[in-house]
Amino acid sequence: MLGLRALLLRGARRARACPQVRASLATGPRQSDGTFYEIRTYDVKPSKMKEFVEMFNKHIHLRTAHSEMVGIWTAEFGGMNKAIHIWKFDNFAHRAEVRKAVANDKEWQGKFISPVLPFLNKQNNEIVYLVPWCEIGKPSKEGGVYEMVTFQMKPGGPALWGQAFRAAINAHLNTGYTKLIGVFHTEYGLLNRVHVLWWNENPDNRAAGRHYAHEDARVVAAVRESVRFLESQQNMLLIPMPCSPLK
Repeated sequence: MLGLRALLLRGARRARACPQVRASLATGPRQSDGTFYEIRTYDVKPSKMKEFVEMFNKHIHLRTAHSEMVGIWTAEFGGMNKAIHIWKFDNFAHRAEVRKAVANDKEWQGKFISPVLPFLNKQNNEIVYLVPWCEIGKPSKEGGVYEMVTFQMKPGGPALWGQAFRAAINAHLNTGYTKLIGVFHTEYGLLNRVHVLWWNENPDNRAAGRHYAHEDARVVAAVRESVRFLESQQNMLLIPMPCSPLK
């Protein structure tokens, strides 16, 4: 049976070994304030998509009176009859206040929510944070297209794959063919998921830029390191609605 001194020495050795284990399970650095974003995805009935877009453009001012919308898009490739919108909140208390106000807004409920609900097949929402090394960007000009790339990473969080992931993003960014709008890490929804939103002047410029990037040894090396932590990836080409702040 071990004596007290032996037990204390064993505990000290374990304590010295623990920081590396704890670090591997940490989620990594997070922005200092409580600001987060909600990504909402609506799957719209095909026969109702045109009407949904028209009603959203007509009445969205009633909803944006309560909180800030970053942007709304419809999917062109990678998904059909989808509307994706991103909302900004100061913190969870702010979101709760907004949701209560929206529920009590009779004009918004009557003119949009009640008529549009039958148009929808499904709704999904995720709470996401901007990664600490990214801010919301702006497109170089209006009239382009957006690409949302969703990466499902291996469990472990940014402490495991964050450095390699950031290097891969920067490698693409440094080629200059695309504009980074935002990198969002999921807090509620599927964990270890990252949404990267890019802007391109048009789909052909995007295709040419991707081809060029894939022949760049620096991009290839960075992506090869990052994909060691990747489980799946999905790309959607998005078209901004006329009412979208990001156009």
